Amino acid sequence: MLAPPDDQARAFREDVLAGLASSIPAIPARWLYDQRGSELFDEITRLPSYYPTRTETRLLQSIMPEVAAQVPAGAAVVEFGAGSAAKTPVLLEAVQPAAYVPVDISGEYLEQSAAEVQKRFPSIEVIPVVADFARDFALPQSIAAKPKLGFFPGSTIGNFVPWSATDLLRRFYKLLGTGARLLIGMDRVKPVERLLAAYDDPAGVTAAFNLNLLERINRELGGDVPVDAFRHEARWNEILSRIEMHLVAARDVDFNVAGAAFHFDRGNSIHTENSHKYGPRGARLQLLAGGWTPVAEWTDPERDFAIILAEAQPERFAP
Repeated sequence: MLAPPDDQARAFREDVLAGLASSIPAIPARWLYDQRGSELFDEITRLPSYYPTRTETRLLQSIMPEVAAQVPAGAAVVEFGAGSAAKTPVLLEAVQPAAYVPVDISGEYLEQSAAEVQKRFPSIEVIPVVADFARDFALPQSIAAKPKLGFFPGSTIGNFVPWSATDLLRRFYKLLGTGARLLIGMDRVKPVERLLAAYDDPAGVTAAFNLNLLERINRELGGDVPVDAFRHEARWNEILSRIEMHLVAARDVDFNVAGAAFHFDRGNSIHTENSHKYGPRGARLQLLAGGWTPVAEWTDPERDFAIILAEAQPERFAP
């Protein structure tokens, strides 16, 4: 396993300190996914109100013959994320790649997930890579000559604002190379009530997932954040077409993180995650802006979710 733990710890510290000190406090969503956060997110995906995982999994199962027909033999599947127990096996069973490379920021969770995949698919070479896929990293040299299929399910692209989503897709293009394919899930716009229910469940699992970020800060950065002073809140931002997750101060609160002091007035919040929702044209335009040309698209009967297969075509000199 390729792993830069010191770099990860340093990046976490820098992002948290800069984010808390910002005029609009925010911490990148990738830091929600430590071991405990990844476990809680898995639990979220099984909640009745959380439609994306069920919808995408059913859709994947129905389209796999078409997808597999467009993936060359001997390909390497590079999944940006630790691998969904529900979705990843569907893809690997249909495509039968030579190698599978899951990339994730949470080393412990990645190792566990990769071991489960290797046990289920012993003929596939499984090479987990611990990295923040939103930043530059290298793929294993052993897959350099193989055709590549990037896999980015779960509408994770929706966690990124448009400019950073474009940068991320361009990074994928550079990493996977011209001629590679990308299979990506993108959540669709739908009634606000359904969206809010999916991100603020009555059982409080999503709240625990969000608040776990504060537990992680206390544990890994020597913080003394009073976790009970914050509450989870999901908001729909109509103008930006996204769900936002916030940790809102329930009272005036002072705390320290890595030697730095912070104060939050009651009602102030830490913005922890976005989940952008796309219309059909917006989804395709986002991919094109990142260098990926859509070649096939599928949706479920209710049009709640879309899966798009895109190709990294050669850059053109002129329009």
